[in-house]
Amino acid sequence: MKKTVIFIIGIFVFAVVSAFSVKTEKKVSILGNQPVALNDTVVPVLKMYKTDVLATYYHDKFNGRKTTSGERFDNTKYTAAHKSLPFGTVVRVTNEKNGKFVDVKINDRGPFSKTLEIDLTKKAFMEIVSNKNSGTAKVKIEIIE
Repeated sequence: MKKTVIFIIGIFVFAVVSAFSVKTEKKVSILGNQPVALNDTVVPVLKMYKTDVLATYYHDKFNGRKTTSGERFDNTKYTAAHKSLPFGTVVRVTNEKNGKFVDVKINDRGPFSKTLEIDLTKKAFMEIVSNKNSGTAKVKIEIIE
């Protein structure tokens, strides 16, 4: 009888502990690369756009100027310029060398160079590069749907 009671208590404790130790994934942030602490399980749908392309960043002299979409440019935000993606499109830019990524919103046109694919804000660019002195990075671009 004593063993049965201990066995039943053990099963009860195991069930209670198991019920409260369920892991939930964190919601992935849009615009940035820091996870948002929410209980919802949201995994972004990523559609490959381009790989093995070059990204660069805006110079500080553009701060405060209007972008092509009409928004004011701010080098401390998570935005980017692209030649053809629609304004408001959110893309994940991943550094192919180190795997670091950042999510940015397209709100401007550019870069105006045949070799460059996307202009990131300085904040976004510095988060994905290892060498802070580099001016470009080889990246892959995925559209977040």
